[in-house]
Amino acid sequence: AARSRRALRRGQRAGVPRRRRPAKVVARRSATMTLKYVALLAVAVIAAGPFLWMTITAFKSGQNIYDPSIKISQLTVANFVGVWEFLNIPAYLGNTVVITVGSIVIDVVLASLCAYPLACMRFPGRDVIMVLLIAAMIIPAAAGMVINYLTLSKLHLLNTLVGVILPGSLKVFSIVLLRQAYLGVPRDLIEAARIDGASELLIWRKIMIPSILPAISTVVIFDFIGRWNEFLWPVIVLQDPAKYPLAAALQYLNGSFNYKFGYIAAGTVISIIPVLIIFIIFQKNYINAVAGAVKA
Repeated sequence: AARSRRALRRGQRAGVPRRRRPAKVVARRSATMTLKYVALLAVAVIAAGPFLWMTITAFKSGQNIYDPSIKISQLTVANFVGVWEFLNIPAYLGNTVVITVGSIVIDVVLASLCAYPLACMRFPGRDVIMVLLIAAMIIPAAAGMVINYLTLSKLHLLNTLVGVILPGSLKVFSIVLLRQAYLGVPRDLIEAARIDGASELLIWRKIMIPSILPAISTVVIFDFIGRWNEFLWPVIVLQDPAKYPLAAALQYLNGSFNYKFGYIAAGTVISIIPVLIIFIIFQKNYINAVAGAVKA
């Protein structure tokens, strides 16, 4: 290869012309790339358009909220101030943080522990367990709400944040995802650690967890989005509205006879901001995990 490159350089210096791609091929590739970028731009506009419209609406005053034009002089933060005063935003945010963080910690710890033996240890029935787990993903979450409610009632956990956290904390999807990440770790590392006398728990904590951080970041993002925006289950479990998470509390912005769209938009923006921050923090690891899954 080195000789070929040197010969090519000599030929170029000697006046041998380089091979050029046909103009039709270059034009075809340019047109293809242009179409791809146009399609991606259209998808981005469709995806981000509602959020941008909602954000702009949140900064408009009541009399200008239906005006499609945007005037900088008419933008105001009155809707955000009104929502902050109408709802006890700090309390609802606190409830949401407790529910979300508690669910994420439980899911990451238990899912990573459950996935480790399914990927790195051999025992009878391992493949059967995986088949059952994948089959369980077909069952909708709503199908278990009655059983979960009756269980919480027996445990006297209704109207508590713990009752909101526990039923949906450990997710089958997280176990399957982390198992696939474990399978990507070289077996030589695990065997070398076992030869050195390391326990399975030590291997899991010192070798496996640092190796699958992109997959864990993906689990964190999915858990955060799901729990932060959860509405139905908290409303079912919690009888005290003061314990509601923010997504459930936003229902009080809907009036009985009229709708304050500015308040609704401002409250929704406040609810979405933490999700955007978490995604920005973990997006690098998330993209790496998705890229690794595509390669696999």
